Amino acid sequence: MKWNLRPASPADLPAIKALVDLAYRVEDFFIDGNRTDGEDLEALLSEGAFLMAETPERNLEGSVYIRVRPPRGYFGMLSVHPAAQGAGLGRALVRAAERYCRDRGCTDMDLSVVNLRTELIPWYRRLGYTECGSEPFPDVGKLKQPAHFVLMSRSLTPPGGATP
Repeated sequence: MKWNLRPASPADLPAIKALVDLAYRVEDFFIDGNRTDGEDLEALLSEGAFLMAETPERNLEGSVYIRVRPPRGYFGMLSVHPAAQGAGLGRALVRAAERYCRDRGCTDMDLSVVNLRTELIPWYRRLGYTECGSEPFPDVGKLKQPAHFVLMSRSLTPPGGATP
């Protein structure tokens, strides 16, 4: 499938919230409530960007949050509609986030993964990310069980300096 990627505007935040909440239902076993809210998304958009992946009919199927702070970029809240999972959209969004950050002067990319999402760490490893630390889960009041973030990173500059 071919998706159209575009940056989100503030008017897109309600659709992104609905997508994120739907995509993150898999976290219901350890999170109480929705993954995000409108205020959180507004704050994120004020310090970064969201890329949206839409079908040619403009149906939102994926999104990713990106923050640029050269030399490091960050992506998070990677969300793919359950009906679109398994078609390569997650990988495409990660690669688009990496290009976005590299084009803005970043040489490294970071992300954080909740340790209880054990299927995600090997998936990110296959994309070239390695574990580099951990940090506490910020909103422990939402947790049904203990959790923390696993920090992962990868270089955006391949050996020899060529663009990947």
